[in-house]
Amino acid sequence: MERQPDDAEPRGKDGAPPAPPPPFLEVTCRSSGKVRRFAAGTTARYALHAINRRLEPGAPPALHVEAVRDDGEEPVSFGPSAALADYGRGWRLQTVTAQDAPGIHHAPRADMKRGDTQAAIDDSGDRETNTSTSVYITKIVLAFVFIFLLGGLFTYMLEVLPDMLQTESTPESL
Repeated sequence: MERQPDDAEPRGKDGAPPAPPPPFLEVTCRSSGKVRRFAAGTTARYALHAINRRLEPGAPPALHVEAVRDDGEEPVSFGPSAALADYGRGWRLQTVTAQDAPGIHHAPRADMKRGDTQAAIDDSGDRETNTSTSVYITKIVLAFVFIFLLGGLFTYMLEVLPDMLQTESTPESL
């Protein structure tokens, strides 16, 4: 048996060097049927953003990306911060829409547009926004009050201080 040197490239089953991984990943959009290419290491969140941004009006938005196999094996779903990956032969990346996943009723907030009817903000999110806005405005008003008080104090001191210094520093005559 012949031994390979340590610096030699690893060989595949047939003795040929293994094929380098593709420089990109392809994701099939189920809404439009188009294939989008992304660099290796792209997060699923960015891929969804890029895919949904180019959809035609009225097309259902993509909810998440999954790797599926043609033989019916359980798909692998990618979370928002997961990097897209190629699982090899027989696997392909595709998006899942609300029509594909009937249990999900809305798209992620980051992918919705303000004009969409789906983009209605729930009560808790609206209250949180109103509360933070009220706190912000209150802090601004208090800052102005303190600025005016400080300005008034300095003005008063500039008017009174010379008189206080002048009466004390006058020498008495003999």
